[in-house]
Amino acid sequence: MSYFIIRMKPLLSGLFLLIALTTKCQLTFTVDGFSERYFGKLFISDTAEVFSKGWVAVYDRKTKAQLIKVSADELTFELHEGKVLANIKQLPYGEQSQIIYEDFNFDGRKDFAIMDGQNSCYHGPSFRIYLASAQGFQFSKAFTRLSQEYCGMFQTDVETKEIMTMTKSGCCWHQFSRFKVKDNKPYAVVVLEEGMGEGGVTWNYVKDSLVNGKMKTSRFSFLADDEIADSVFLKLSFASGKTLQLFCYNSMLYYAFTAKDETIELLFSDQFAYDQGKGVVSFIKGKTEYLVSNDGVIVRDSGKIIEIIAIPGKTIGSLDALKAFELENVKALIP
Repeated sequence: MSYFIIRMKPLLSGLFLLIALTTKCQLTFTVDGFSERYFGKLFISDTAEVFSKGWVAVYDRKTKAQLIKVSADELTFELHEGKVLANIKQLPYGEQSQIIYEDFNFDGRKDFAIMDGQNSCYHGPSFRIYLASAQGFQFSKAFTRLSQEYCGMFQTDVETKEIMTMTKSGCCWHQFSRFKVKDNKPYAVVVLEEGMGEGGVTWNYVKDSLVNGKMKTSRFSFLADDEIADSVFLKLSFASGKTLQLFCYNSMLYYAFTAKDETIELLFSDQFAYDQGKGVVSFIKGKTEYLVSNDGVIVRDSGKIIEIIAIPGKTIGSLDALKAFELENVKALIP
């Protein structure tokens, strides 16, 4: 047999596979290489479709007995050098294998996640979870929830023995959860919700943490730095680690005072006065008056006066930049 004929055999094989995948036909792929004890199969009823009916099965390598089989109305797959691979988990939106063989409950035995369609958020892949036991692999409703009600397959952290999930709604709301496992059932220890607020200049958070068996709720906010970075007129830093920023967003002036950990202590965007002669921006919130200059801020409350001086040399910008703008909520006092 000539060298040309030998070389043509794998080329023709790949060509036939390509034709099969782009025309309506049924194909069964062997999924291997993830275990010495088990192998899998993936059946696709119509390879010309992005999503197709089919099934995923796991077999005992020695006896060839079928251990698990899951049918689905919508399966999808990707080929790697002509093969379907297990244990690919590109979270949250990347490729996820039809078979994932991993220890989900941290008992030292690997379990199976079998794709059962596209039932997670935004028509993403979903899975049925089978935990290893002395009696074989047992379906787990509790673990399956984590791969159905969030975005794709969940993530595991072997060191902390925690499971992480994520879900979202649109561009501006996300939920991140962490779970521990007890008696083969996951339970939430932290649930963090993130949403955009305050006209798009803040990210607001609600955090539920398990403390002494009960969920404790905390709320906090951060500035949406990506949104306001190019519109900061003045940024002052203080010895306490806190910061003050005056910035413009959608033709409105904002005052933000943030703690050392960058959480917002005070955000104001109602009515301001700008005294150009004195170089002071002032506003009143409740019974408290705030006067901001390039050197710091003075707070007047019920006869008490507190002056907070900014760290010299760390000031960014100047109130003078306000002279070039007409802002809806700023009344200019021109000398």
